[in-house]
Amino acid sequence: MERSAVSVTAEPVAERSLGVIACTALVIGNVVGSGFFLSPAALAPYGTVALIGWGLMSVAAMCLGLVFARLARIAPEAGGPYAYTRLGFGDFAGFLIAWGYWISMWVSQPAMALAFVGYLRVFMPSLASHPLASLGLALAAMWGVAAVNLRGVGEAGRLQVLMVSVKLVPFLAVAILGLFWVDWHRFTPVNPTADPFLVALSATMPLTMFAFLGIESATVPAGNVRDPRRTIPLSTMLGTGISALVFILGTLSVMGVMTAAELGQSAAPFADAATKMWGGWAGYLIAFAAMLSSLCALNGWTLLMSQVPMAAARDGTLPAVFARLNSRGVPACGIYISVGLSSVLLILQSTGVSRLIAIYDFVVELSTVAEMVPYVFCSLVEGVLLVTLGRREGLGSPRTYVPLATVAFIFSLWTIFGSGPQAGMWGLLLLLAGLPLYVLLQRNKTRAQHRRSDLP
Repeated sequence: MERSAVSVTAEPVAERSLGVIACTALVIGNVVGSGFFLSPAALAPYGTVALIGWGLMSVAAMCLGLVFARLARIAPEAGGPYAYTRLGFGDFAGFLIAWGYWISMWVSQPAMALAFVGYLRVFMPSLASHPLASLGLALAAMWGVAAVNLRGVGEAGRLQVLMVSVKLVPFLAVAILGLFWVDWHRFTPVNPTADPFLVALSATMPLTMFAFLGIESATVPAGNVRDPRRTIPLSTMLGTGISALVFILGTLSVMGVMTAAELGQSAAPFADAATKMWGGWAGYLIAFAAMLSSLCALNGWTLLMSQVPMAAARDGTLPAVFARLNSRGVPACGIYISVGLSSVLLILQSTGVSRLIAIYDFVVELSTVAEMVPYVFCSLVEGVLLVTLGRREGLGSPRTYVPLATVAFIFSLWTIFGSGPQAGMWGLLLLLAGLPLYVLLQRNKTRAQHRRSDLP
């Protein structure tokens, strides 16, 4: 739907172009993305402990998915975690979550672009010795996807459905058929590291949780969703369940086919595993699907990366520039700013493709810490509403809410702990860096109120 740019104070007329299929594709596309396709290489040192981590995180992800599904029925508003936190905890908490959630999204973009380049190396091995060309291709991937999103939410949604439909087939083949090629002796001993079991398990949490980031994706563009009270919960649970199945079986197959040493040196573990099982043609097919999936994840996260700050800007919680719409009703300034920051981070981190896994690990841990903070708050929002509002239409029973919220809350805190001190420090610094901005916004809001009160 074409429309001219509107002021941030005007309520936009959203085109409800996203149904159950598009929203489920958005969840799967964001979850089964590049965070999964490099994870077997990153998790290789942990052996069977990594599989146990996948299982536990799948349970936690389903609990988080149910929490978001319940919140979507209570408040089907655009903004997702930001909107829920502001509803339960007020403007300041809403600001922190909008700020942290936005940071987590643009910080995660380089990891997806790096995964795209890693699988492109299957077709172009010479990229390994040309770091500048690899950097240029990663930047081109981010900005190319941004250009699609600038054309409108409907365009991004249709692209998401197409890419998810194409990419899932080969990965389901590896996840299911690959079980027949698994060497089960590769999973002994259970804990091949020198660390105690719980310490090793905690270290896998940020890597597995990063793959699950995005389970709330269907809640964010609520203003563009048809019948959001039904569509968002259904899409969230369908997307999370399918993703968990692909994660566990896919990792089991890849780690059972390749040795830990081979995985540690692989920039395209799924393609390399497919090549060992079925030959070179399978490796190329999987590499193509992984490249497509990385672009799919970039597309979905770029869409969310513009919607969350836009919703916050309309409430005066983030700067008004994030709510400026182009002629297609897209918050274009937010996309330009976000992808620009992602590009700077990628340039600063990319000193060579040979460091791809190390760069990937750092970006994963930082992004996971930044997004776990909104998850912690959202785990408690319904409890706050039950206490402050009591039993009211739209609020569920505490007996069903408390177990889900407890599991989601504990796993979110555990994931932050497992990310380690470096990622925790940078995540905290980035979160606190937004406080001067909040003070400035509050000052401007107060001045505007005073000017209005002085008018005759």
